[in-house]
Amino acid sequence: MTSKLDPRFNDPRFSTVVEITVPFHDADAMGVVWHGNYFRYLEVAREQLLKQFDYGYRQMQASGYVWPIVDTRVKYIAPVLFEQRIAVHAQLEEIENRLRISYQIYDIETGKRTTTGYTLQVAVDTETKEMCFVSPQVLFDKTGVSL
Repeated sequence: MTSKLDPRFNDPRFSTVVEITVPFHDADAMGVVWHGNYFRYLEVAREQLLKQFDYGYRQMQASGYVWPIVDTRVKYIAPVLFEQRIAVHAQLEEIENRLRISYQIYDIETGKRTTTGYTLQVAVDTETKEMCFVSPQVLFDKTGVSL
C-alpha cells in the first residue's frame, strides 16, 4: 500500500501490514466484530508502523512529546467475523503539522477490503502540556522527511 498523497511517504518504512485472526472476545453473539474493536486493530498496526522508523510510543515519550489521537474515522464496508483472518494495512501520509496514518483492512482469504479509516495525532509537549501546531523536529529526524 503506497500513499497517493505525497511521494515522500512511499518509503517501505512508512507502511506496514499486520495479520490478525479475530478472537472470540472481539465478536458479538452473531460472531460479528464489535465496531469499537476495530480501533484496537488499528492500534496494533500503528504501533508496528511507528517502530519501523524508530519513533514508537516509548521513543515519543523519551523525546519529550506524547501524541494523542485528536481525530479518527472508520468506514465499515463489510463485516469482520470471529476467526476471520484479516490484514491491517497502515500507511503514513502526513507529518508536517500532525501525524496522519491511513488504514485499510482486508480479508486475507478473499482479498476483499472490509474497512478503511485514518487517525490524526498531534504532538503535545510533556513538560508544558501544550499542543504543538507544527510537528517537532524529532519526527522529521526520525523519518528523514523534510518540509
